[in-house]
Order: sequence, then C-alpha cells, then structure tokens
Amino acid sequence: MANHGECLAKTSSRCITETFTGTHDFEVTSYSLLEGMGVGKFVGSSTFSVGGYDWQIRFYPDGDREANEGAYASVFLFSTERSVKVKFTLNLFAREGSISVLNAAKPYTFESAGLTYGYTKFVEKSRLLQLNDFTIRCNLTVIKEPRTQDVRVVVVPPSNLHDHFASMLKSGKGADVKFSVAGQVFDAHACVLAARSPVFMAELFGHMRESTAPCIEIDDMEPLIFEALLSFIYTDTMPDNLYVGANMPGLLDAADRYGMDRLKAMCEQKLYSSISVQTLAATLALAEQHHCVALKDACLRFLSSRDVRRAVKATRGFKNLETSCPSVVMEFFDMAARLP
Repeated sequence: MANHGECLAKTSSRCITETFTGTHDFEVTSYSLLEGMGVGKFVGSSTFSVGGYDWQIRFYPDGDREANEGAYASVFLFSTERSVKVKFTLNLFAREGSISVLNAAKPYTFESAGLTYGYTKFVEKSRLLQLNDFTIRCNLTVIKEPRTQDVRVVVVPPSNLHDHFASMLKSGKGADVKFSVAGQVFDAHACVLAARSPVFMAELFGHMRESTAPCIEIDDMEPLIFEALLSFIYTDTMPDNLYVGANMPGLLDAADRYGMDRLKAMCEQKLYSSISVQTLAATLALAEQHHCVALKDACLRFLSSRDVRRAVKATRGFKNLETSCPSVVMEFFDMAARLP
C-alpha cells in the first residue's frame, strides 16, 4: 500500500489481435461437363496458404447432399487445421468479371482437422449451365489468438525506406544523370538505377557507359511509362495511376527492356486479371513477345470453351495476331483441335 503523498507509477497494456488476409481464385471451366458427376462428389482447388495455414476450396457440381434435389451446386472451404478462427467469403464471378453470387463474410472456428464450412445452396445449377465458365473467389482472413502487450515495450515502426527514396526522386537532390523521353526530362541517381537494373548498370557504369552524355535519350517509350519505371525503381511499388489496357503493355515492355523481373511479373499479373474476349489476342501477342510463359498459359486456358474461341476469332485483335504472330495462331488452332 502506498504511503500518503507518494505517487503511484502509471502502467498500461493493450490487447492485440493479429489478422492475415489472402485471396484465392478457383477457375472452373466447362461446367456442363462436370454436371452429373454425382451428389457429394467435389472438385478441389490447389492448396493455398493464409496466415500459416493450408486451405482448399471444394466445389460440388451436383450439390453436397440429396436434400438439394439436384437443383443447387455447393461450395465449401476445407482445412486440415484445428482451433483456427476465420472470416471468409465464397463468391462467384462470371468470365467477364461480373459478380454472379456475392456473400457476406461470416466468422467461423475450425475446431478440428478436416472440417468444412460454406454454402449448401451456393447457386442454382441452371445459372451455372448458362455461364459454363466461372471463377469461385475465396477472400479469407485468419484471426490469431489475442495477446496482451505492455505498452512500455519498444515498438519498431514499419519500414519507410521507400518513402525516403520517393522523396529523393521527386526533389531531384543529388541527381547525377538526366534522361530525355519524348522531350520530357527526368532527373535520377545513377547508383540507384544501377543497383536496381542490370541494364542501367551496364549503361551507366559498364562498357555501354552513356553517363558522359549531358542527357541520355530514351527512344520508343512514353514519358508516363518511364516515370512509372523510375517510380518502381525507387519504391518497389507500381503507381496507382496506370490503366491496365492503356499503360500496362508499355510498362511490361519497359520492365523487360531494363531487366526488372519483379515489375515484369506484376505487369503480367495485371494483364492476367483483365483477360477477356476483346483483350485476349493483344495479351497473347504480348506474352509471346516478352516470353511471359505464365501469362501465355493463362490466355490459352481462357480459350478452353468453344464459344469463347469462336468469339475471340471474330475480334479485330485476332486478325492482327494472324499477321504479327502466326506461330501463336498456329498454336491456338492446334490447341482448339484437341479440345471438345
């Protein structure tokens, strides 16, 4: 007990609950061929990891139980983990990206291994037959056990190195190299560029050295694309003001040109998410030109439906592809001949 007039030390603590969120897309093609496989039988996604735990989407084309009377398809989230608290949604997207089924996130606890939670009456089979090709998207948040932390503990702030580099690029302080792109001049720091790109390393410090020139000319590139390239070099993030259809092909070309493998993969991911009947031919040509194997495979998987193939062949982009990339068109027809 404190003596009269003695100040008591003030202490405090806080409760912290960590969460980890991830998304997995499970593409289902040719549903009409899956219908009739039988009640209680499912097709599963590949295993994906969120929060250090493994998960799988299980889709039942004819429903998971007889009570559905064969009218509904079912979908569930499966886990081999135990004592894991989560919130998740399982939503259905049509091929062109429109939402067909939207469910609100609900909390669940996987008390033991092998449990599944989801929707017995996920969507009417008649709607799936109309779509035939669709994507089931799982947005999953793993909720860790809460823990109490003494607030006197030193909390290390997150890294803001990228903010400092972005500020240095914007201010131009210490810049020692200039680039001219379609008449627009950009200041940069040779050491930063060289550290991030093997091509810039060769151009600025190697036998290809151009640093003696007062201003290095960059041909065949738009200023907006070069600005985005510089931004990524300094911050390791892609600018938000780029549009997939208009700017992503140019940025992919720049990433490939300067040996920026991470940026190239990010561009591939953006282009993959925007694949449609109208964009397929142009995306396939880009994938072939820049040796983007995963993007090319995604384009060819998109063509697994006969109706989609017929629609793509009718586009102007496909006609241009016949001229610019005849080998890709031959691969297209070879694949089409093997599919139903």
